[in-house]
Amino acid sequence: MGLDKLQEKAVVRIIDDDDSMRKSWRFLIEGEGWTTKCYSSALRFLEEDDRNELGCVVLDVRMPDMSGIELQRVMMLQKNGLPIIFVSGHGDIDMAVQALKDGATDFLPKPVSADRLLTAIERAVSKDVERRQQNQLTDEYRHVFDTLTAREKMVAKKVARGLLNKQIADELQISEKTVQVHRGAVCRKLGVKSAVGVASILSILHEEDSSSEDIR
Repeated sequence: MGLDKLQEKAVVRIIDDDDSMRKSWRFLIEGEGWTTKCYSSALRFLEEDDRNELGCVVLDVRMPDMSGIELQRVMMLQKNGLPIIFVSGHGDIDMAVQALKDGATDFLPKPVSADRLLTAIERAVSKDVERRQQNQLTDEYRHVFDTLTAREKMVAKKVARGLLNKQIADELQISEKTVQVHRGAVCRKLGVKSAVGVASILSILHEEDSSSEDIR
């Protein structure tokens, strides 16, 4: 997706308790064509922001009530995957390492150059596009997988392991012909033509075979 399209669809959230800093960043970011929303605290962001809007978060580390690091942890618990760009006036290397390990896209020291911040925003929004596309694909695969019967799911998991029809038949104690029928139904419903395709979808869904499953 080109920069113009990103700017057309995305919202850059600015979270900082310093009013002058929020205004300065807003002026810079909107001047480059982005839409922004400003929040004076992490709590206001949690109460008011629409997480369904594409974009990213430009987040100050040290704020009263709830710090940027604490907000990141809350967002992780809420499964809010908006990419975070941390901005800090304090050279805390350990904090930066942990924030990046927890999924932040950047940790920028103040004062932040305009070019560096804008580059970080474009990178973060592009990451959010990829995340949302992957989530949508996963949801579609989950919907299709849930249309399989219990037996078809069992066969699909064993196909994903690379087992041959005869091996699957032996494990499930059914005929090889029955396995072929179920395998054909699995491929048809999942929209794939091979065991590799089945394995790819089940890997995305984290569906693993369990030898303890047994449906006769």
